[in-house]
Amino acid sequence: MKRGVVDIITMGCSKNLVDSEKLMRQLELNGYQVTHDAECPQGEVAIVNTCGFIGDAKEESINMILEMCQRKANGELSKLYVMGCLSERYLKELQVELPEVDKFFGKFDYNGILDELDKNYESLYRNERCLTTPSHYAYLKISEGCDRHCAYCAIPIITGRHTSRPMEEILDEVRLLVSKGVKEFQIIAQELTYYGMDLYKERKIAELIERISDIAGVEWIRLHYAYPTDFPFNLLRVMRERKNVCKYLDIALQHISDAQLDAMHRHITSEETYRLVERMRKEVPGIHLRTTLIVGFPGETDDDFRQLTDFVKWARFERMGAFTYSEEEGTYSAQHYEDNVPDDVKQARLSKLMRIQQTISSEVQEEKVGKVFRVIIDRAEGEYLVGRTEYDSPEVDPEVLIRIDDAPHVEIGDFVDANIDSADDFDLFAHIVA
Repeated sequence: MKRGVVDIITMGCSKNLVDSEKLMRQLELNGYQVTHDAECPQGEVAIVNTCGFIGDAKEESINMILEMCQRKANGELSKLYVMGCLSERYLKELQVELPEVDKFFGKFDYNGILDELDKNYESLYRNERCLTTPSHYAYLKISEGCDRHCAYCAIPIITGRHTSRPMEEILDEVRLLVSKGVKEFQIIAQELTYYGMDLYKERKIAELIERISDIAGVEWIRLHYAYPTDFPFNLLRVMRERKNVCKYLDIALQHISDAQLDAMHRHITSEETYRLVERMRKEVPGIHLRTTLIVGFPGETDDDFRQLTDFVKWARFERMGAFTYSEEEGTYSAQHYEDNVPDDVKQARLSKLMRIQQTISSEVQEEKVGKVFRVIIDRAEGEYLVGRTEYDSPEVDPEVLIRIDDAPHVEIGDFVDANIDSADDFDLFAHIVA
């Protein structure tokens, strides 16, 4: 056990990661040495930042807490704190079930954790954080919460109403990060396209992205977690006109059948969704769309699922994830619908959908062979430099592999022009061109 060391473990999404990074900076300002997701935690204090979104994520968070409880029981840890979505949602239950945890805190309660450690929150440094990503890219959270009330989703229960950060505060953070070497920004929010409605009474996402793109040193901006209903089409103009705004959009569509969209409370129709995808591809040539779909939602019929597979074949999403519906307590669907699609049917539908997408993804990869792309180098791994194109987000999308022997002067964080030599389902293999 190392005195003066705090280990922070982050579960779940990149929004949680930003919270951890801000807490890490506050702890450093108060004299602690901080590690993040250490392979062998050795600090006297451990803080687990939990996820409470779906069943698997909750189970992973609980398992991590139990692992830290065991360390504490073994005398390898002095204090154990838990924060984040899980403790925000299940505070009373966790306090009863896990008495080994010294204290539970809500999702955003940095002050409470610092108070517990007899330290102060340094508000002057509220925009600062310790990056856990490679130094050339960062996640930039522009809002919290969500005003959408999709029938299956527990996020509004956990995080509350949509709350936009002031635009000038975001821009100041971008400038600060650029001064520290960040070149690429992953813009994240639970509902990106709703940005500004609470503060400015209108959608301001296009203006915000335009102003970020004006900041010297911002090389790439990538957009995550848009919502299809009432989509702000002026954002497409910004993506088309600004060279440093990646032609990439992460937009969860969830389903295509009118019956399912209505039951999910998505407030959009099948026809409107088709038109939306068509317009995106027309207004931003070459755009890569990432989406997420749900199979097995209550009431999903064979015909509903057939419509979904037809849609996926038509849309040819460059990136697509899917998952089976799982009932989340407190949500509208849990209270009003019967989870009536058998598990084996859910799994069969998921497998079929992903087989279709695997074929599409392979074809999308093959279409890149012989073409030159600008690539940012993330890391060295074995005999390769590993990077990404503008169409690839960290952690979730395909990567570009370039032999180190063929790139002796290239550093991590550099941009290179790479010719794609071959492709498989997950990676592109390339060589640098002069």
